[in-house]
Amino acid sequence: MSRKQNSSRVARYASMLSALGAEPRLRIVRLLLSAHPQGMVVNEIASELKIPNSTLSHYLEKLKINHLVNVRREGTFLWYSANDELLQELVAFLYEECCTRGVACSPAARGRAPGLPRNLAKIMLKHSRRGRKSIS
Repeated sequence: MSRKQNSSRVARYASMLSALGAEPRLRIVRLLLSAHPQGMVVNEIASELKIPNSTLSHYLEKLKINHLVNVRREGTFLWYSANDELLQELVAFLYEECCTRGVACSPAARGRAPGLPRNLAKIMLKHSRRGRKSIS
């Protein structure tokens, strides 16, 4: 991967982490993950987290711009759900360099990093076998 491509990837993930860096937005994503895959309507999110609708709208927009949440319209309701694939990709990006500077673990061992969901470990292992190409 070229330096320019890597720089672009880092900037993309930094933007996502920035969006998650505000405590209310992180709480929203965690709540939406708890309601996965169906998601929640805006009023449910506002009620659960005690966030005014106008403020919540701004938080959801920031998450949507960074593709961290998906939105679908059903009648007059907007349903929000966590983009679990992108969130897994983000975590995989954070772990992709795990153990690369030492000989302590092989690419297969990196795919079994402790505490990671099984499917995320598979994504990481697949990514390491593709020669560190982008998984996006």
